[in-house]
Amino acid sequence: MENQLKAFLDYLIVEKGLAKNTIISYERDLKSYLHYLKSVEAIQSLNEIQRIHIIHFLNFLKDQGKSSKTLARHIASIRAFHQFLLREKAAEGDPSVLIESPKLERALPKVLSLLEVEQLLNAPIPNDHFGLRDKAMLELLYATGIRVSELIALEKDDVHLTLGFIRCIGTGNRERIIPIGKIALTAVKQYLENGRSHFVTEKHKDDAFFLNHQGHRLTRQGFWKILKKLAREAGIDKELTPHTLRHSFATHLLENGADLRSVQEMLGHADISTTQIYTNVSKSRIMDVYTKFHPRA
Repeated sequence: MENQLKAFLDYLIVEKGLAKNTIISYERDLKSYLHYLKSVEAIQSLNEIQRIHIIHFLNFLKDQGKSSKTLARHIASIRAFHQFLLREKAAEGDPSVLIESPKLERALPKVLSLLEVEQLLNAPIPNDHFGLRDKAMLELLYATGIRVSELIALEKDDVHLTLGFIRCIGTGNRERIIPIGKIALTAVKQYLENGRSHFVTEKHKDDAFFLNHQGHRLTRQGFWKILKKLAREAGIDKELTPHTLRHSFATHLLENGADLRSVQEMLGHADISTTQIYTNVSKSRIMDVYTKFHPRA
């Protein structure tokens, strides 16, 4: 069964072009699934797997205290694996076909108010190369809504200052072109002209757009430390994540009348239902304002 798992993972990499973290997630879920089948259910071949075995495995995960979200992810991995096996004629049937995913309550993403965004973006003091870099990163994140992983993956050639856009490679190797607003464009230009060269060393000449103090590409963890430090300096006590500016970007666009399809395109969502959650955030914020300020609320 390990050979079939390897073939499935190769298929996800080569034919589906899924992101590295997604592949790792599939591999982790399916290894635990196959280990359970062999060690607990004594399954030796793929054709022995039945629907009841999958149900037993899901109950095993529940007994371990796994959340509905984790169960749903395992089901998705198992379903994709068995569909692949059936398609490749490595198995005679698909035992996962009638397995239902648990209903998930989607938590609304946390966003910053316009005032909080302003405070955060003004936190970096651009009087040295660190300040110029941090200012450019935050302005670019809020101006484009790109993921932090996409921000740190930017190369010098991906940023087109004259035309005012960035080229971004998102999940599934999908390319998108996103415009940069004037304020962010100015911050990025100042970093490129007066800041980036101070990070470059003779030993390390990296083409990454954003560099750390050693001249290497900035990491996700490195950015996260910077964001938390700047949030403290800005006096923001909300719980922040690396996605907070992305969530705020989408919510503020929709609140100001942007259409859902355009926001979907800029965020790089394959499915518009993923983007629609930001309309719920807008409604929730309207209700908060109403409840807080209406005299008869």
